[in-house]
Amino acid sequence: MLKQIGQFFAKIIKSPDIRKKVIITALILVVFRFTSHIPASGIDRESLKALFSGSPFLSLLDVFSGGTLANFSIMALGLNPYINASIIFQLLGYVVPKLEELQKEGEYGQEKINQYTKLLTVPLAALQGFAMYSLLRSQHVISTLSPISILSLVLTMTAGTVFAVWLGDLISEHGLKNGVSFLIFVGIISRLPVTLGQSISVFQAQDILKVVIFMAVALLVIAAIIFMNEAVRRIPIQYSRRTGNFSASPVSSYLPLRLNQAGVIPIIFAVSLVLAPSLISQFLSNSGNAVISQIASTINQVFTPQSLVYNIVYFILVFGFTYFYTAVVFNPEKISENLQKGGGYIPGIRPGKETAKYLSFVLSRITLVGGAFLGLIAVLPSFFQKTIGVANLAIGGTGILIVVSVVLEIARELEGELAMRKYEAFVK
Repeated sequence: MLKQIGQFFAKIIKSPDIRKKVIITALILVVFRFTSHIPASGIDRESLKALFSGSPFLSLLDVFSGGTLANFSIMALGLNPYINASIIFQLLGYVVPKLEELQKEGEYGQEKINQYTKLLTVPLAALQGFAMYSLLRSQHVISTLSPISILSLVLTMTAGTVFAVWLGDLISEHGLKNGVSFLIFVGIISRLPVTLGQSISVFQAQDILKVVIFMAVALLVIAAIIFMNEAVRRIPIQYSRRTGNFSASPVSSYLPLRLNQAGVIPIIFAVSLVLAPSLISQFLSNSGNAVISQIASTINQVFTPQSLVYNIVYFILVFGFTYFYTAVVFNPEKISENLQKGGGYIPGIRPGKETAKYLSFVLSRITLVGGAFLGLIAVLPSFFQKTIGVANLAIGGTGILIVVSVVLEIARELEGELAMRKYEAFVK
């Protein structure tokens, strides 16, 4: 196993194009991590640290900002505004005809939607920046600022988000693909030393059994994630073949449908939405109106990461976004049309509409399994946190899901690049 991994990395190093992509990605990540440690002004560090240590919600939010929120750096908002803008446009694509047409126009349409998403990211980042300032001021982490200072702080945080999105685009264009997911992955990895250090600092001899159970569960979860990400449903395909005026036997192949077509996107989208009630309640908790404060306090208690309501909503969002994003990335009608143009057909299924209907049926069934699995993995750590009492399991479970999925995507991309270079060399 280790020998195969060594050979895999050796092939990457020997390939100039892939080596260039890896180096560019690494340099961009260095810039990202360096920028994430540039602090914003006017923050009481000790009060901020105490606030995050006592709030599971803020700790979870900090994980998806890559640790920039706890430091309150100039990139404190991370990629959350961009993710929220993406969710808005994906949903609008089902109700706005022009956006729906753009989604069907392939690469050009997706490029236009990405431009609109980036434009919407700016006002969302400004709004979230002001909300974060108001939250920290209500918790006495930051003093009351003048209007000019508030404007400066909001513009700084907005610029930090735009810069993070730009770095993600650079990775997607010149380095490894899906730069936004990769930056979130790096942010989670960067928090592992802190999480491990906190766990070790409170470790006691009687916790050995809990740690063993936690490690066993973590290994099982990782193995299950790898299995489900690599699982495919093979649809048999046959292509008609002719030699001159004579028909030859059809060529058999298959269409692989991944059990998890959406990857880590449902988790990222679901976390962004499930954290919204807690963020709003934190913002309204110190309101002068007693009724509003009581409502905010109730919402905050109901939507703590360990509560039943939070985990039910989280599961439903993950499950729903798995179906939703699968419908966006996989178009049965287009696949059916391409098969028909290429002379391919599914044995026993008529080409055209019948093929598209069959593919939709199969996709809905495997997505049911994939969505349920993602939802269960997302909420399972909270169950074990209550039963065995290991801290940070909820954060670690969601983080493990994203980390393993992104690592598999990167490995799959690098394998594809190596295979492409091999075929190019063969043709030459």
